[in-house]
Amino acid sequence: MQNAPLLLKFPILPSLFPFSSLSLPSPTPPSIPFLTSVVHSSVLRKRFCFKAMPSAGGGDDLVNGGAFSGFSLTESSFLASLMPKKEIAADRFIEANPEFDGRGVLIAIFDSGVDPAAAGLQVTSDGKPKILDILDCTGSGDVDTSKVVKADEDGCIIGASGASLVINSSWKNPSGEWHVGCKFVYELFTDTLTSRLKKERKKDWDEKNQEEIAKAVKVLDEFDQKHTKVEDPNLKRIREDLQYRIDILKKQADCYDDKGPVIDAVVWHDGEVWRVALDTQSLEDEPTSGKLANFVPLTNYKIERKFGVFSKLDACTFVVNVYDEGNILSIVTDCSPHGTHVAGIATAFHPKEPLLNGVAPGAQLISCKIGDTRLGSMETGTGLTRALIAAVEHKCDLINMSYGEPTLLPDYGRFVDLVNEAVNKYRLIFVSSAGNSGPALNTVGAPGGTSSSIIGVGAYVSPSMAAGAHCVVEAPSEGLEYTWSSRGPTADGDLGVCISAPGAAVAPVPTWTLQRRMLMNGTSMASPSACGGIALLISAMKAENITVSPYLVRKALENTTIPVGCLPEDKLSTGQGLMQVDKAYEYIRKSQNVPYVWYKVKINQSGKLSPTTRGIYLREASACRQLSEWTVQIEPQFHEDANNLEELVPFEECIALHSSEKTVVTVPDYLLLTHNGRSFNVVVDPSNLSDGLHYYELYGIDCKAPWRGPLFRIPVTITKPVVVVDRPPIVSFSRMSFLPGHIERRFIEIPRGSSWVEATIQTTGFDTTRKFFIDTVQILPLKRPLKWESVVTFSSPASKSFCFPVVGGQTMELAIAQFWSSGIGSRESSLVDFELTFHGVSTNKDEIVFDGSEAPVRIDAEALLASEKLTPAAILDKIKVPYRPCEAKLCTLPTDRDRLPCGKQILSLTLTYKFKLEDGAEVKPTIPLFNDRIYDNKFESQFYMISDTNKRIYAMGDAYPKFKKLPKGEYNLQLHIRHEDVQCLEKMKQLVVFIERKLEDKDTIKLNFFSQPDGPMIGNSAYKSSVLVPGKKEAFYIGPPPKDKFPKNSPQGSVLLGAISYAKLGIVSSSKESSRKMPAYYQISFVVPPTKPEEDKGKGSSPALTKTISERLIEEVRDVKIKFLSSLKPESDEEFSEWKKLCSSLKSEYPNYTPLLSKVLEGLISQRNIEDRSCHDEEVIDAANEVVDSIDRDELARYFALKNDPEDEDVEKIKKKMEATRDQLAEALYQKGLVLAEIESLKSKVESTSTLVREDAKDVGKSEDSFEENFKELRKWVDVKSSKFGTLAVLREKRCGRLGTALKVVNDVIENGGEPPKKKLYELKLSLLEEIGWSHLVSYEKQWMHVRFPSGLPLF
Repeated sequence: MQNAPLLLKFPILPSLFPFSSLSLPSPTPPSIPFLTSVVHSSVLRKRFCFKAMPSAGGGDDLVNGGAFSGFSLTESSFLASLMPKKEIAADRFIEANPEFDGRGVLIAIFDSGVDPAAAGLQVTSDGKPKILDILDCTGSGDVDTSKVVKADEDGCIIGASGASLVINSSWKNPSGEWHVGCKFVYELFTDTLTSRLKKERKKDWDEKNQEEIAKAVKVLDEFDQKHTKVEDPNLKRIREDLQYRIDILKKQADCYDDKGPVIDAVVWHDGEVWRVALDTQSLEDEPTSGKLANFVPLTNYKIERKFGVFSKLDACTFVVNVYDEGNILSIVTDCSPHGTHVAGIATAFHPKEPLLNGVAPGAQLISCKIGDTRLGSMETGTGLTRALIAAVEHKCDLINMSYGEPTLLPDYGRFVDLVNEAVNKYRLIFVSSAGNSGPALNTVGAPGGTSSSIIGVGAYVSPSMAAGAHCVVEAPSEGLEYTWSSRGPTADGDLGVCISAPGAAVAPVPTWTLQRRMLMNGTSMASPSACGGIALLISAMKAENITVSPYLVRKALENTTIPVGCLPEDKLSTGQGLMQVDKAYEYIRKSQNVPYVWYKVKINQSGKLSPTTRGIYLREASACRQLSEWTVQIEPQFHEDANNLEELVPFEECIALHSSEKTVVTVPDYLLLTHNGRSFNVVVDPSNLSDGLHYYELYGIDCKAPWRGPLFRIPVTITKPVVVVDRPPIVSFSRMSFLPGHIERRFIEIPRGSSWVEATIQTTGFDTTRKFFIDTVQILPLKRPLKWESVVTFSSPASKSFCFPVVGGQTMELAIAQFWSSGIGSRESSLVDFELTFHGVSTNKDEIVFDGSEAPVRIDAEALLASEKLTPAAILDKIKVPYRPCEAKLCTLPTDRDRLPCGKQILSLTLTYKFKLEDGAEVKPTIPLFNDRIYDNKFESQFYMISDTNKRIYAMGDAYPKFKKLPKGEYNLQLHIRHEDVQCLEKMKQLVVFIERKLEDKDTIKLNFFSQPDGPMIGNSAYKSSVLVPGKKEAFYIGPPPKDKFPKNSPQGSVLLGAISYAKLGIVSSSKESSRKMPAYYQISFVVPPTKPEEDKGKGSSPALTKTISERLIEEVRDVKIKFLSSLKPESDEEFSEWKKLCSSLKSEYPNYTPLLSKVLEGLISQRNIEDRSCHDEEVIDAANEVVDSIDRDELARYFALKNDPEDEDVEKIKKKMEATRDQLAEALYQKGLVLAEIESLKSKVESTSTLVREDAKDVGKSEDSFEENFKELRKWVDVKSSKFGTLAVLREKRCGRLGTALKVVNDVIENGGEPPKKKLYELKLSLLEEIGWSHLVSYEKQWMHVRFPSGLPLF
């Protein structure tokens, strides 16, 4: 079962910070089946000895380890705290070096997009443009502009939306070709902005709708006053029509769903550059505003650096870029305020408010949007790859990326490979956030916390930040790491966090937020703070002609930090400490002549080739009890452009090896290191350590230049767990004392046989409200860290209970933290008691798979820890159906944004799958090869779209598919995969995709349990429950689902899915909390077997067998001729003339043969390019009459009045024949009715008619005209209000002047159709609305027409 991403579909922001003024999605991770939590025991230590840089007042020297006495803010220090720079010494550095404020440095911001109109992001401190380029790397703003049109004599073109657009005559276009496209503007906006606009638009729409309701009520009231008694059928129908109008308006108000305006885009080449203009009239209130001709044309942002705003209402800034020779237009907007905020922290420049400047106000930037608006802001592989391509193309110095998520494998994947190339070959310095999943260990996210080439940044809060930005009543006396900041180590033992930086700021946000600045906090904010600090270093290095190397810069940062905390294990939270710009630059200047080398570390346990790790991590109990030996390989890594003779050959360093604790970690004394690397052995002896967390380092010092500090560090993390020996298995941690920001870690070896824990927290000894973070984490091979988390708030001393799954035999960390700002101002500590009771039912099957046969599955169960009540329960509530692609399209992507720095063009494979839903259902596609992996994936993209037969998009997704409610109908799933290796893509042309469908409650299947193997067949020996006693196994059977319970549309090979649990929780909640579900449950699946084979056909007599061979031959020849006739699709007049001759010949050869006459009628209806419409209409009527006359309607009526035996094969064949005849009759009457209505409509256009219903108007229905006679005949045979024939019923009401009734009928036909309605029905509805005069509904339906019937599928 998957481990859902934690805060990882969104920019990294803390999920539960009380002072954040930005509300971003931050879902609490769900309880995950099979989520096994391993607990670590840790030594009980209070950790309050933090060392931090003063953030206000007091000069540069540390006082009392960074403690502050009587801390207070002035106005200037308050403003400075909103954009913290003093903490990393950036302010002192710029004050001493005003020219080194980031000038000459270009930063790529990989994020949600940057608003060029935001405060402080226009120019640098030296007057240069701040933003050099703005790119949407995801494709979410792409518009297909491959359609080319020419302007008419009046200078007008037809836009992609169908609107007539006036071209500005001053626009230069030598070719005269205009590329057109259109886009739903809401697809470019964030959910927050869309929600605001919808409220505003709904308010205006409601006013118009209420006005029309008032008019309709007035008309009905006047009618009622004039006609006190309505007995005449005609008057009744008129009154009914008036009432329908009121009802329709009211109903429309209830089901109003604003899909947003459609904007037209026009692209052309003016002889020099590609130009873009947008028509945004649909966004404006005034009809003269937003016209295409009034738009000031834009070009690719990097050329002129100009932007537009859609309208005053949205205040949303956008830029454009044109690709593929005008065939693709990218409209770039941000998908969250996050990216602009990040850019502001790094580089904002406010000449009038210098205290609010970003860290490097002189730096320039490019914005690379990696958050996909279609997915809410989640990053995609496509976006990440294109962003790296852009960063290299623009020759950026730095990359900041405040995105991430947990990973299956650290330092692995396609994106990591590209990052390594960017850093090693192109010398980019990559900075990224470590994550917001703390306070537990092993919570760093990818890529920031898990990739060797990336500087991962943790989030630090200083006293001044707490007092100023967060407005706490009393600032902490010392700086500390935010509670939620992710901690290391990684699964392979690397430190995870490199350095720390301030993790909050009040920074610029996009204009559409309707404010200039906003407070945000998270490692997302720490990363650009560090990035800005590094920009200062690069600025100075460039100014003083020091070669920029990511290796040197990182070493300088790590070796000049100020430690945060006084314990060795604090490095797992803060990295090497709080970065210091000034000290780092001193280090860099001193290191100009040392080799630019990164020391790559590879570690294997002696005697084992795998796994290869980057640190030594002893986590499980067995590893923590015995001595172990490790082989460490140090490989000097030079930049790719390093000179062999001048740099690689001469490289030789004498390195002194050190251990931070020689009694535990033993290393050799010295190492002679050359370019080819060198290995040495390390011995780790944890046997004498106490239970809990222990952290050590072994590091290498240059013997000739010890001032360089450690050249490499190898983390050694040991989490020695306590062993649970008590029975029943209960662990208690009593009277743990907490102050704000304090964390207690306990490590427990989960007893074997445990599958869930029932825990209770009891708090005492405090006055004000307290908030606690409670995390449990287990590490399992090739899985993401399995984490359970909860945030609990106590307004007074109380207790709360929890339950969560665990995996027996593995270590679990229990981390309890009092939130850093919780309880500030109180002088009392909090006392916490925490008790864990371990439960478990062990079985012989972790996952139950039925093979499709009738045989039950035997389950052996036992309780290894304590007596448990065995109460098995199983349910199947989903079905997944496998599909192979019906089409595979492999192509080379056409644009430069998809060309790798090495010159290779990326290829794409688009796979198309078709599936059908018999009923509406919630579905999602699952791609087992790709799902749930973004960074730890060797492929770039797995983007999918689900559309119906009208090309309407219902769902989009990427690595984390979501269930989507789809109506009944047929669908296409398109899957887009990218890679530069054609062979990899070729292998996936038959990739299997599953469509997973939730079953309705009535269709879910509860499985039965039996005590005997024959129970499912005989129906007895049901198994209910029993008590499991330790040391004694018990067996029972689970039966497969009955065949008659299979859900509809469950073909052979599909899989029914569900879950099974074996016990019930012992915790009973007395509060209003939601009922707890058993956290330990397991997947159960049933493979649907082949269906029952059809019985042999042809048994008994058959009418066909009673005919002679000659008769059967004649019939076969006749049917072949008719089949050939129906296959003909005449295009030219000559072909149609020959088709008519063939029809006449066949009709003379087979007179009055209804199937033939039906095909003739069908051919006439399908005819195109009709010149003489009246003549053609007469031909259709004649052909329809021929079909009707060829059928004995009396015989047909008698047949359907009788009841027939459905089991009689001959009767069944006759039934099919009679049903076919009835359908042919109905189709002929229907087509005749349509033509009669068309003829009447053409005649009525000549005459002057009124759209209002006149009371003295004659009821057209009273005259027995041809249309009415035909309609009455059709009504005898079919439901005229069905989706197939409903159009005729609507036309009947319309010709009678009853537009309200006609509108009701068309609405009923659409709603009850049960499948995607035809476009003609909606066009008919639109014409009725226009005729009635409801302009607001006309506008609304026109917008929906673009949703229901788009001209094509959107681009990937």
